[in-house]
Amino acid sequence: MTRRALGKIAVGTGVLLQTRAAQGAAETYTGALDGFEDKVVSADLDPVRYAHKLSDATPLRLTFRATERSEAEKWQRELRAKLIELLGGFPAKRTPLRPRTLEVREFPGYTREKFVIQSRLNAMVLGYLLTPNRQKAPHATMVCVPGHGRGVDDIVGIDEKGRDRTNKAGYQHDFALQVVEHGMAAVAIEPMAFGCRRDAISKRKGLDQTACQPSSGAALLLGQTMIGWRVYDVMRTMDWIETRKELDSQRVGCMGISGGGTCTTFAAALEPRIRVAMISGYLNTFRDCIMSLAHCIDNYVPGIMQWAEMYDVAGLIAPRAVFVESGERDKSFPIAASRASFERLRRIYDVFGAGNAVEHEVFDGPHSFWGRRGLPFVAKNLNV
Repeated sequence: MTRRALGKIAVGTGVLLQTRAAQGAAETYTGALDGFEDKVVSADLDPVRYAHKLSDATPLRLTFRATERSEAEKWQRELRAKLIELLGGFPAKRTPLRPRTLEVREFPGYTREKFVIQSRLNAMVLGYLLTPNRQKAPHATMVCVPGHGRGVDDIVGIDEKGRDRTNKAGYQHDFALQVVEHGMAAVAIEPMAFGCRRDAISKRKGLDQTACQPSSGAALLLGQTMIGWRVYDVMRTMDWIETRKELDSQRVGCMGISGGGTCTTFAAALEPRIRVAMISGYLNTFRDCIMSLAHCIDNYVPGIMQWAEMYDVAGLIAPRAVFVESGERDKSFPIAASRASFERLRRIYDVFGAGNAVEHEVFDGPHSFWGRRGLPFVAKNLNV
């Protein structure tokens, strides 16, 4: 081999080593402060830590402090009024429901009716009424609110192609069908920004694409909230239930998982006609969950942490029955905070003398619907 050839090899090797060194440096680069860590308090650049510091100094002016029932009832009146204000308020006048049945189908064990109602001006709600065939009407009823995903289809046994399915797939496990299997009617409603209640751009992106970002952001720009919009849909659904002879309007509960658990918590807190609530995969603290982890914009209520924590909102349900379930391995709602939040909720129920009306099941699983103890609990509390 000539000297010229050896020289070319040496030059090529040097260039390769320099390239690899540059690649290695690029892989380890973490930001503009690399090499300046001793000159800057890096923790002060962490926005979540900053929010936590603000949270620690926030007074929670309407958090629960009562020691006897009369004080607790006064607290509920004050916090309910503030919560409605923070959610953006509700319409002063309710529009006609204008209910319309779109389809009725018979299945082994139950009947499924697809319907629409008008919740408010320019806002329709799609829902499914599932009634058990073996039980005598009027039926105890659960309003069922799905979490993030394809929407209401995902809790009534309809797959991604609109076909009927027999396996309870997905993290929600068709829990509206499970309600019927426990002898109750289920009114499963499509939350705003899910399923068929999306804008055209979101729909073009596929069935799993929610419209939470544009619509929840629009609500905030208008001084309102997506939680408030969805809670009002539950209230109007309660109005519709009162018009149906086969449903017992005195025995109605509400349940949901994840975003549906959010809606259930706030709806049961503000709607006294809800006799029992089942909150799956939600009860936690705003500080440890919504404030600390990446969550959908539809979870946020401006200013709420100036006044109350999540367990305070749930405490507005007392002394009505409430069941909470949490997955031990739920990464979206850390289990330690769920346990701590429930203990705060239990204290509220104790002051109301209703400690037996509140339960918590922690199961060995991720963020998913469970229902082992929760469904029998709601059935019992609706006298099924």
